[in-house]
Amino acid sequence: MSKANPSAPKWSPARPILCLVVNRGERGDSLASTLAEACSGGVDWVHLRDRKLEGSAWLEWAEELAGAARLGAAEVRILVNRRIDVALALGADGAHLGFDALEPRDARRLLGDDALLGVSTHGLAEIRTLSPREVDYVHLAPIYDPHSKPASRPALGPGVLAEACSQEIPVIAQGGLDPGRCSAVIRAGAAGIAVTGAILHAPDPAKAAAGLRAALDSAG
Repeated sequence: MSKANPSAPKWSPARPILCLVVNRGERGDSLASTLAEACSGGVDWVHLRDRKLEGSAWLEWAEELAGAARLGAAEVRILVNRRIDVALALGADGAHLGFDALEPRDARRLLGDDALLGVSTHGLAEIRTLSPREVDYVHLAPIYDPHSKPASRPALGPGVLAEACSQEIPVIAQGGLDPGRCSAVIRAGAAGIAVTGAILHAPDPAKAAAGLRAALDSAG
C-alpha cells in the first residue's frame, strides 16, 4: 500500500461512519449492483467478508465488489476481512481482524502505518487489550439483537457502548442498527455504525443506505 502523509487523518471525523459489512452470497448474482446502489446512498466504508474462498478466487471476488462500490461512490473505503494478503494485492484501504486473524501488531507491520486497521470485539475487556498505536477502530457487537442473523450472544446495549467509547480507540457500533437507533449510539459516543441486513436485505438498498446516512448526520 502506498504511504500517506502521516499527519493526515485516516478517516474523516466530519460525520459518523456508515460501514456496510458484505458477506459473499448476499443478494445472489445481484450483489455487485446492490453494492453500487448502497454506496450511492451514502455508505462510507465497505467491509468485505468471506470464509470459504481461497487465493485468487478471494481476490477476484474482492476486485469485482470493490469496483462496484466505487461506481456508486468513488471515495468509498474498502476493507478486507482477515486476509492481509488480499488487502495488499487489492490495494484496499485497510483490513479488519477477527478472532482467528493475525495479531494487530503483525497486521500493522504488514499493512503499513497509513492503512485502516480494525478489530471485532464483543466487550470492554477485549477493547482494553488493544493499542491505539496499532488499531484505528473497533467494531463492538451486538449493541442490539442483529437484523441479519439470529442473536448468538446477549445485546450489550447503549450503556456498555458508552463505556467502550470512553476508551482511546474509536468504536463502530454493530448489531441491530436502524435509523431509529442511530441517535442513541451516536449520543453514546460511537464514531459510526456497521450494518449488513439493514441495507442488503432491504427492498431498496440505496434508499435504506440514504435513510441511515440521514439519521447518522442528524444525530452527529
